[in-house]
Amino acid sequence: MDNEALIDSFSDFKYEKNIDRVSLMAILEESIRCVLKKKYDSSKNYDIIVNPDQGDLEIWRNRIVVKNGTVKDPNKEIELSTARKIEMDFEIGEEVTEKVELKSIGRRAILSLRQNLLSKVNEYDNTNTYKKIKNKIGEIINVEVYHILPKQIIMKDDEQNEMVLPKQEQIPNDFFRKGDPVKVLVKKVDWKDSKPFAVLTRKDEAFLEELFKLEIPEVSEGLITVKKVARIPGEKAKVSVESYDDRIDPVGACVGMKGSRIHPIVRELKNENIDVINYTTNIQLYITRALSPAKISMMEVNEEKKYVNVYVKLEEISKAIGRGGQNIRLASQLTGYKIHIFRDFPYEDDVELTEFSDEIEPKIIEKFHQVGLNTAKSILNYRNNDLSKRTNLEEKIIKKVIFILKKEFEEELNNINT
Repeated sequence: MDNEALIDSFSDFKYEKNIDRVSLMAILEESIRCVLKKKYDSSKNYDIIVNPDQGDLEIWRNRIVVKNGTVKDPNKEIELSTARKIEMDFEIGEEVTEKVELKSIGRRAILSLRQNLLSKVNEYDNTNTYKKIKNKIGEIINVEVYHILPKQIIMKDDEQNEMVLPKQEQIPNDFFRKGDPVKVLVKKVDWKDSKPFAVLTRKDEAFLEELFKLEIPEVSEGLITVKKVARIPGEKAKVSVESYDDRIDPVGACVGMKGSRIHPIVRELKNENIDVINYTTNIQLYITRALSPAKISMMEVNEEKKYVNVYVKLEEISKAIGRGGQNIRLASQLTGYKIHIFRDFPYEDDVELTEFSDEIEPKIIEKFHQVGLNTAKSILNYRNNDLSKRTNLEEKIIKKVIFILKKEFEEELNNINT
């Protein structure tokens, strides 16, 4: 095999594997040096010039001229008499540069070179593929079903890279046929048998979050932030969203007119029921929203131990818990609090705040409702535990409401630490 034939064969391989010119040159040079080192114990005194585009490959060996009969390393030294056959004016200590033909290194060395090149090109291709996939971790990609197995599905992306969607990463209602296009999230990539091995998912919470970015422009543009996602894949999900722009209704923007924006996401998740709620730092209000559609009478929050006792009327218990405990489970995941549901208010003499509508302005009652305070004693409890979190105006309003409620809760008020 001559120099041009070697270059031509690997130029074809370059285009097949989509390797750039610089990388191919580096691979060729490294492979040739490996062969030279194996044959001569060193390749440091060789200059290798590679031009894959023009099919050029030149190997030059540099040797030092020494006295006749004193050569210790024929690869690095040359006798004066031999050097002067190349050029008459060479002197001892000068460097002689000679061109080396590829075929002169021997047939076995050339075969070894070819194998080495193939190995390094494949290694480069696999490393490059690994890096590309790794950069896509956490992103949604489009793949095609290539082969269906009992415990996993083999997928192929646009570059024909094989990836795996395990059974445990599929939505329970997923059903695919060979050739089907599928949206998946790249979960991780590892090495298996010296090849990149990508694992995909459709069950991860991040998959739903990325679908929001795909389908809802305000989310992809950063105007709306997805704060937290809780999922029971294929069944139900709760998503809390927030916007720093007061002009944007984050829930309305995510749901769309008559559900136009959320419906494509629901279909992609095999009719998974999705509740979108407004995020808030007010934990009582956040838990109230997370437990929707259940109406809460009152709650007792333990921020230190991260649990909350929620009290609801008898007819609201099933709504709060949800089918198979889905609603309370997702609300706990969304808020980070362990939620306990109890029937009604623990005190028998509690009164709905609306009962005092003739004495308390409706807009003030509405304000209390917005922060999860629906009954008289829930306000007393709020008064007792949240003094440090309110402005002077809020403090005055609560004092005024407590004064109105005083007749109904005289005994309870005496126990409040004001």
